[in-house]
Amino acid sequence: MHIVTLRDPSAPVVAQYAPSAGMIGISLTDSGVELLGQRAGLDAYLAAGKTMGIPILYPWANRLGGRSYTVRGEEITLAADAFGVRTDPNGLPLHGLLAGYPSWRVMTESANELTAELDFAADSALLASFPFPHLLVVRVTLAERSLTVRSTVSAIGDKPVPLCFGFHPYLQLPGVPRAEWLIETPRLRHLLLDDHGLPTGETEEQPPIHEPLGHKAFDDGYDEVPEGAVFAVSGGGRRIEVHFEQGYPAAQIFAPAGEEVVCFEPMAAPTDALRRGGYRSANPGEPAVAVFSIRV
Repeated sequence: MHIVTLRDPSAPVVAQYAPSAGMIGISLTDSGVELLGQRAGLDAYLAAGKTMGIPILYPWANRLGGRSYTVRGEEITLAADAFGVRTDPNGLPLHGLLAGYPSWRVMTESANELTAELDFAADSALLASFPFPHLLVVRVTLAERSLTVRSTVSAIGDKPVPLCFGFHPYLQLPGVPRAEWLIETPRLRHLLLDDHGLPTGETEEQPPIHEPLGHKAFDDGYDEVPEGAVFAVSGGGRRIEVHFEQGYPAAQIFAPAGEEVVCFEPMAAPTDALRRGGYRSANPGEPAVAVFSIRV
């Protein structure tokens, strides 16, 4: 497997990506200290879609409330054996189709930049579950202590492409007890969820968070996230920020109890938007761009 190593020209920050394993970020280190949660590792991600590092969740992030959805009058059903579809404990489709997907094509690779392309239209197995021909290009740049991930979706043909994808960066602070991690968020609109982790339609305003993680657990969704919003975790003299720079108006905070990770997930639309609506689309001739960055 080809592993791409990116080095920050101005700081001892190093990132690694595996394009042929689903264009997943597998490492982000500062002076040799690993800042991405490795969880069960890359092998488990390839074999069973068990997430780690920085996976892309595509074409939907989080879960769908069922195995069918309708877009502009066209009903699409995910077959029981549909390619790439994995489910949560309730049997709901989870995190899209691209976990470990091998057919990314590296377009450019340099000391601190990687660009890879996925021709969604070229794979009939992908189109069976998401019948919207398009190109997906992900460009990753490491500079000035920031890992910047820019995604561009370009429709092929005359069908707009729903934008419901996201990323799932697992962050950690080695050597600092989880209970002492300080988490920070902006003011947000909290989406109340049902027992299956799906939005109920009710919301509540949440003031900015600036508090120790302690023994709390999070699996919480938000919408109306402003461009430029910053989420952060800090402790032990280290701070990691996730910047929602462009095209990510929704977020999920995930910090499971008893696990040494916290995730601030940039999402192009809230959970289950592909079924419920409320998403943007990449229209023909108008590529859609989304950008987030992780600053160490």
